[in-house]
Amino acid sequence: MFLALDTSTLTLSLALVERGPDGAVRVVEHVVVGPPAKQSEVLPGVVGELLSRHGVTLSRLEGLAVGLGPGSFTGLRIGLATVKSLAYAANLKVAGASSLAAVALEGPEDVPLYCLAVARKDDLYLGAYTRHGGEARALEPETAMSPQEVAARMAAEPRAVALGPALVDYRAALESHGVAPHRLLPGPAFPSAVELARLVRFPDDFSLQALFAMEPHYVRASEPERNPKFPPLPGPAPTARLKED
Repeated sequence: MFLALDTSTLTLSLALVERGPDGAVRVVEHVVVGPPAKQSEVLPGVVGELLSRHGVTLSRLEGLAVGLGPGSFTGLRIGLATVKSLAYAANLKVAGASSLAAVALEGPEDVPLYCLAVARKDDLYLGAYTRHGGEARALEPETAMSPQEVAARMAAEPRAVALGPALVDYRAALESHGVAPHRLLPGPAFPSAVELARLVRFPDDFSLQALFAMEPHYVRASEPERNPKFPPLPGPAPTARLKED
């Protein structure tokens, strides 16, 4: 039994699941909390309530799974900080997977799936995948582009269909750029923790190094990082470190 969560959009998806001997995932309970609730305020309480309802303690879990994005910078930090804190406190293994790959698991099989999430105004994250059963295979690295660029990509790949959270707000924009409505699939409106649970595989043992090194998949720089008034600091990029004895 393990806990999976995704906070890459404004909707929190949290699932308590069991993985059987055959690797199949059985959902014990799936909780969805949407806006206007703030994830930073509700997440710890929702986790505790979910475990309590099923008489499960943290120590009984195999591990914690988290969606690594791309998506909301704030949401990803909240989700990962929560997972790291709980895992550190209870010595639990952690595993992460792409939030857009979780979206792909809700698409049709054996066609290119352009999984879309909102990056910022008129800027979308795109993850290109194909789905085979419970597996999502990346066709290329995830990236960010405008709706017009997404439409051009779809024109170049006539078999591709689009799905994901960005279509809630950008369906009309993509249609205006020439994407046929039938190629814009309904749902999902957020990455599901249930599908995320199908993607992750836990390491054999708990590792502080792996826990500290896990980072969100931002894809693009944040607005503060893009601000020319605040150039990058000199020196090597920061990495997770352990204190030496």
